[in-house]
Amino acid sequence: MLDRRFIRENPEAVRAAVRVKGIDLDVDYLLRLDQSSRDLQRELDDAQTRRKSFAKQFARADEGTRAELKAEHEEQDLHLKSVREQLAKVGDELQELLLRTPTIPWTGTPVGPDDSANVTIRTWGEQPVFDFEPRDHVELLESRGWAEFGRARKVAGERAYALTGEMVLLERALLSYALDYLIERGSTVISVPAMVRDEALIGTGQFPAHREETYAITADDLYLAGTAEVALVGLHSGEILDAKALPIRYAGISPCFRREAGSAGRDVRGLLRVHQFEKVEQFVICAADDEESDRWHAELLGAAEHLLQGLGLHYEVVECSTGDMGAGKYRMNDINTWFPSLGRFRETHSCSSLHDWQARRASVRYRDTDGTVRFAYTLNNTAIATPRLLAALVENYQTADRCVRIPRVLSPYLGGRTEL
Repeated sequence: MLDRRFIRENPEAVRAAVRVKGIDLDVDYLLRLDQSSRDLQRELDDAQTRRKSFAKQFARADEGTRAELKAEHEEQDLHLKSVREQLAKVGDELQELLLRTPTIPWTGTPVGPDDSANVTIRTWGEQPVFDFEPRDHVELLESRGWAEFGRARKVAGERAYALTGEMVLLERALLSYALDYLIERGSTVISVPAMVRDEALIGTGQFPAHREETYAITADDLYLAGTAEVALVGLHSGEILDAKALPIRYAGISPCFRREAGSAGRDVRGLLRVHQFEKVEQFVICAADDEESDRWHAELLGAAEHLLQGLGLHYEVVECSTGDMGAGKYRMNDINTWFPSLGRFRETHSCSSLHDWQARRASVRYRDTDGTVRFAYTLNNTAIATPRLLAALVENYQTADRCVRIPRVLSPYLGGRTEL
């Protein structure tokens, strides 16, 4: 959400952001509602001032004029009620539009309608070379009894899976590897609720635009979160933090749930696009300073790259386009990891800077050293998300006899083993 004053003073920049991000929003109508809201607020303030002065007039008036003043007072009360109702109606409509207003994107962001306009800015590592015909992860996992796909679908429907035996241990090793590294770098590890309230999803920007992608638990007015970021923003909603406590850096771990609405027919095989998964999420709350936010963006992106390099996985980093980055993102970089079975990269990480867009929605603030209360900046990035990265690991490290070599960094989590 953007500051209303900023929108008034920079309407062309907001119109441009709406256009390049493909947001369905009439900025001119928003500005008219904003003007109406301010006019009605002034009218309400004036009416309340007159109402206060009435009490003094009534106390000094004689019996002859009190009847006239009482009639005038009743008329003022009706007017006051009408103005309040109009202001509430305009305010609700204005708030709905403000929640859909996008952040102004970084000047270096590629302009384009979707991920086809993303630009690769660097790659690391090399594609693995096999002296045999490599299997995809589904064939490999099923041949070794490491996953149940058909039986899991009997229980939970399409895109369900169940890992078994050593593959469960390998998944745990990946998550522990990420947590240990982030703790070493100064993050506070935290497990967060997967069930969240409506306001938590509004605060992060998932609602109202992406409501159809979220599983609802209607009996309890709760939802299943698609990322730990939802709870991590919500933990500090409505708070005024001490500037000395910033930056706050979390490594959040949680199960995640996504309906994947609108993705029918895409990546239906195996572990690439599932409804339930595990993730370690990097999350930062920092001061409202562009340079500091940029430093943290580089730090979060670098941490994800470090983890992938430790795993020895070939990847690319892309600059996401305006149409791919979402309404709240100031800048977004995806990391795409190589999948031998597909012969291409697939997204495994997404690093985002949101400036104060989330903090305004969730009212996450801090008191600066000069006493000024400001909205904080927030950033997030994946550290490790399974099972997609698990699928990449299995495919890249498979052997001719259907074993999987274990990267050196994961061996300590598996009792020193070097192969499954």
